[in-house]
Amino acid sequence: MMLIRPRFLSPSPASSRLEPLPPTLSAPPEPSRTFSSSYSSSARPPGRQPRPSPNERPLPNLRRLTARIVDLTRRKQLTQIMAEVEASKRRARSGRGSGINIIVMNAVLEACVSCGDVDLAVQLFEEMRGPMGCGVDGVSYGILLKGLGIARRIDEAFEILESIEKDTSVGCPRLSPHLICGFLNTLIEAGDMRRANALVARFRQVLYEGQSVLLYNLLMKGYIKSNFPLGALTVKDEILRQGLKPDRLTYNTIIFACVKSAEIEKAFQFLKDMKEEAKRDDNPELLPDAVTYTTLLKGLGNIQDLYSVLKIVVEMKSSLILIDRTAYTAMADAFLACGSIDGALCIFGELIKQVGTNKDLRPKPHLYLSIMRAFATIGDFDMVKRLYKRMWPDSAGSISRSAKQEAVELLMEAALNNNQIDVAKGLLRRIVKGKEHFSWTSRVGLVALKVETLSGFTNSPLRPHVFPQILLNDPVEKYMLPFRESRPLCGDLILENVVMRFLKDSVVPLVNDWGACTGIVHSHDCTEMDAPLLSMARQPLCVPTSTSLEHVMDLLLREKCEMVIVVKSGNMYEGSYTSSSRPLGVFSLTILSKFTTNRSNTHDTSVSRVVP
Repeated sequence: MMLIRPRFLSPSPASSRLEPLPPTLSAPPEPSRTFSSSYSSSARPPGRQPRPSPNERPLPNLRRLTARIVDLTRRKQLTQIMAEVEASKRRARSGRGSGINIIVMNAVLEACVSCGDVDLAVQLFEEMRGPMGCGVDGVSYGILLKGLGIARRIDEAFEILESIEKDTSVGCPRLSPHLICGFLNTLIEAGDMRRANALVARFRQVLYEGQSVLLYNLLMKGYIKSNFPLGALTVKDEILRQGLKPDRLTYNTIIFACVKSAEIEKAFQFLKDMKEEAKRDDNPELLPDAVTYTTLLKGLGNIQDLYSVLKIVVEMKSSLILIDRTAYTAMADAFLACGSIDGALCIFGELIKQVGTNKDLRPKPHLYLSIMRAFATIGDFDMVKRLYKRMWPDSAGSISRSAKQEAVELLMEAALNNNQIDVAKGLLRRIVKGKEHFSWTSRVGLVALKVETLSGFTNSPLRPHVFPQILLNDPVEKYMLPFRESRPLCGDLILENVVMRFLKDSVVPLVNDWGACTGIVHSHDCTEMDAPLLSMARQPLCVPTSTSLEHVMDLLLREKCEMVIVVKSGNMYEGSYTSSSRPLGVFSLTILSKFTTNRSNTHDTSVSRVVP
């Protein structure tokens, strides 16, 4: 964690006043913080140093060991960390080096928590505060509290805090706001606002020491995590009542809360207040930064406000903020969300031009894939192929396996939308050979359905299933399931009461008291057992009864959804749906699979790779 790394890597006050040592020696460790006795040596005369004997080998550099542990923690290599620590302890026991001090062991505790092994962290903590241990300090307690919070062992964490409050804990740590806020942040990250508020109420007197806005910033973050983002606005009012001044993080959190609640006008009002307060107090630290603008771009992209996106981009370029790779990516994503491929290409081109002077601006694979999706939708196969070729040598970092698979799938989708059926079939064979299985609800599965239909089921790697009863030009009304037979659920129901329904159906429509469809719930979106279904629902995709089956398949492919709602109103198109239009039926991938016919005379080995 960033909380403890500066302490690991920074010299202690005592060691910073020592004279420079010879290159063969390192600074001796503190006697009270080691497992073995300290090593001392007399000053050597200047000149050529003699080769040390086997019994006089130099001490290991504990700073180097700590930095090594931090590096291995990033790679999640906990086994290697424990092996190197044990090797250092063996050298200390044999008298060939110094023992492990408290700073190193704090780094090991952090590694255990970061790698998810909280039991090992608790075991090491007990060893550290034992009679043969190196001792514990406030950092040790902070790391352990964070680990217990992540593991949802809240009762144990509260017991530790109470022991610190009563001065009965080993090491005599101080019950500080910094220590409590670390545990509070863990609860907030888990979305547990009930226990977070209980923690604030229990240690209110300690948390309010120093009157810092850190506590309030954490509470605002908690409201956003708990799906009540506008609750952050009430926290800002409390900040003002306490006589505190909001900082940049406060304003950025409030703007993010407004964006998440689709309150863009309020977000811009807070942006204006932010600028005015910075100008009034002559405080440049309060001016908007790249995080502020990228948050606004996200919200403007969601509502597809291209004009405001342009204004924000111009303001970012005319200000003194540093526009990094993340900011450029947010600009391009906002343009793509507004349907402006040309705007995204301008940002992408500007980013590529600056890569020559600043290698840190090399775009991530995410940006390539975002632009490829836009061109694949309009069937620009040449542009998708060009971006596909340049993604490998020009993108920064490693390309994940899922990103590689999606790039090939986008090539296939672009070829299909460009009527290059043979190319799409070739790419489909390549995908099938490289995958052990894929789902019909995935991008490749939906494209494969269309390839099968357009190719006439000849020379197909997915040969066993055909659709003899389906024509792409037929209206969806011919194949839909009546809405009542889909057995919709009331949106106010708690998931725990109807969870067995999702073991059978992967997607279920929701209705209100008037019989109008209010959303669609997918089984993989059901993550909170005590939450109402409507809180986990997606906006329903609606099409009129006259919509062709081909258009419905394209809609499912583009939106990555499993079901559309069929309505009677003739002015309904895709997502523009009102509760006054009664749903007539539903069409889903499950319904589509019922129209398939199995060819028993085929023995294609790729059949087992396709999962309906």
